[in-house]
Amino acid sequence: MEKSKSKAKSKAKTETKTIKKKNFVSAVGRRKRAIARVRLYHGKGKTLVNEQPIEKYFPGEIAESFYQKPFVLTESLNKYYATIKVRGSGEKAQLGAIVHGLARALDKDNQSFHSVLKKNKLLTRDPRAKERRKVGQMGKARKKKQSPKR
Repeated sequence: MEKSKSKAKSKAKTETKTIKKKNFVSAVGRRKRAIARVRLYHGKGKTLVNEQPIEKYFPGEIAESFYQKPFVLTESLNKYYATIKVRGSGEKAQLGAIVHGLARALDKDNQSFHSVLKKNKLLTRDPRAKERRKVGQMGKARKKKQSPKR
């Protein structure tokens, strides 16, 4: 008897929970060691990177033109805003990861953007990364000790 009551109570609890509908498109962008988790929303709003406005996180006109590139190419500049969590690597790699994530999210949201983004190489992950250091070498990945002449 008690088991059936507990099952009924657990069913009642799960039924009363309201499930919120996702109103965003999520994507992941990567560059070098940087990883950007992007949530793209419809409408007008402030784009935030690590809970800061993107203009403050990446100041300057060059950075601005870089992170707006996916929106400019798809002619959707003021139709979307995003919240982004980015970590790892340096400033430029983080910016590249954000652009990759934004392009992937736009592609997920609207398939007609795919050809434009692909043509401008925004959907392709840049595979270049720092080469690992080898054992027995000085400082860098390929630097070796100078061999004697005789």
